Amino acid sequence: METRAFELFAKRNNRVAIRVIPGHFATLHSHVNYCVDMTRVKSELTPARSAAKLFAESLSGVAIDVIITLERTKMVGAFLAEELANSTGLNMNQEIAVITPEFTADEKIILRDNLLPYVKHRRVLILAATATTGMTVSGVIRGIRYYGGQTVGVATVFGGKFEIPGVPVFRLVSAEDLPDYSSYRAVECPLCRDGKKVDALINSYGYSKM
Repeated sequence: METRAFELFAKRNNRVAIRVIPGHFATLHSHVNYCVDMTRVKSELTPARSAAKLFAESLSGVAIDVIITLERTKMVGAFLAEELANSTGLNMNQEIAVITPEFTADEKIILRDNLLPYVKHRRVLILAATATTGMTVSGVIRGIRYYGGQTVGVATVFGGKFEIPGVPVFRLVSAEDLPDYSSYRAVECPLCRDGKKVDALINSYGYSKM
């Protein structure tokens, strides 16, 4: 499967590269025809820092108090907090916090009492590795609202064409960069209907071959 892999690069910095594998893959919410492997951006210093700089450029002028990181993007989040704090265009009255929530079995976020002060009455940026359908980040936005915070943006390394009313979405690599990228509900997947077996199960930790 890996022999079919190729790389996509962020348009403004080729140090931000994601590995893409064509095939038939199952995620928590859908079936997709590409596995988007974000390991380098999540795990290596230079790609993570480069991604953070690109996000900071897009977020110029957006006041942010806390970054909520999803899908093991805390390294990118830490670099992004540093970039934003050093930005001369923002009026920062306090340090930017970087936190990661827990999730229930039905994907609702949980914030323990010690983390609540970072979200209540705060301006929150959601940082994700991939957001193809918008379902997960929409759920996180509802959770942030429940805990008294305000979502001021969603930043994702790889993103689909979804929109969230009132919340800007910043993508470094768009699903449109893969012209035939498709995401389907499992019950409507044409690959399944054609009898093509699932190559691997994928989540934020990577992929496991079937």
